[in-house]
Amino acid sequence: MSVRTQTSEQPAEAVHRAGFACFVGRPNAGKSTLTNALVGQKVAITSNRPQTTRHTVRGIVHRPDAQLILVDTPGLHKPRTLLGERLNDVVRTTWAEVDVIGFCLPADQKIGPGDRFIAKELVGIKKTPKVAVVTKTDLVDSKALAEQLIAVDQLGKELGIEWAEIVPVSAVGAKQVELLADLLVPLLPEGPALYPEGDLTDEPEQVMVAELIREAALEGVRDELPHSIAVVVEEMLPREDRPADRPLLDIHANVYIERPSQKGIIIGPKGKRLKEVGIKSRKHIEALLGTPVFLDLHVKVAKDWQRDPKQLRKLGF
Repeated sequence: MSVRTQTSEQPAEAVHRAGFACFVGRPNAGKSTLTNALVGQKVAITSNRPQTTRHTVRGIVHRPDAQLILVDTPGLHKPRTLLGERLNDVVRTTWAEVDVIGFCLPADQKIGPGDRFIAKELVGIKKTPKVAVVTKTDLVDSKALAEQLIAVDQLGKELGIEWAEIVPVSAVGAKQVELLADLLVPLLPEGPALYPEGDLTDEPEQVMVAELIREAALEGVRDELPHSIAVVVEEMLPREDRPADRPLLDIHANVYIERPSQKGIIIGPKGKRLKEVGIKSRKHIEALLGTPVFLDLHVKVAKDWQRDPKQLRKLGF
């Protein structure tokens, strides 16, 4: 078993590579945090709540020798709703199209049925190289980490998956993140850059803004509303009559929930919670867009939208 840790060797070849990698793993295995750490900016929403990523967010890592495009998929899970089935289809389609798959397994949790479920699905994807990424290494001591690395190696042997690499990383502690990029790059095809220098993602800005609002809305409602929130940005318009050196972007967005009883949870007593959601997400949106923002948020009920194909389409799934 070869487990990789940082060394200072640099390959001498001057080929340029470009291609797509995706991180897979059960919900909350650290995929989005890792994408953000590699790209160096917040592109995928992170939350300690399973199933927060619903869009294929690509983060783009620019290097002198390569361009690594990261596709962030929803966590594969046993679906209970139509939305769940659609999310799983998105995952499988993505796996078939990328150049390398990173399978994320958290260091602080034993390999469980969810991990095996995904590993078995990976067995069917024959040609794509697979890298096992042991995430969240900052949460365990070296003994527990060693045990997890051995368990990951065993899982591969047991199912007949040959890991191209096994890499322990901590995205939060920025440990071995660069090394992971170094190991993914040689697995990409040779070719010119696919995106202009400076692009960090190809997601439309409105989708990213909606995701940032959703992330702020999810925070603090623990188990009450994990999947019931969808956000749609209705419009983003520069405010007229503003001097050129003091622009303001007006953003009008609706936060959709499934039942009237959930409205109070999102709005909070005297509107306090919704106000906090606005303040928090506005800060991230301004950082993302590089311009001051006026954010107008409304909470609306879309009854049982996760099970209704018409509503799912309307909300962008």
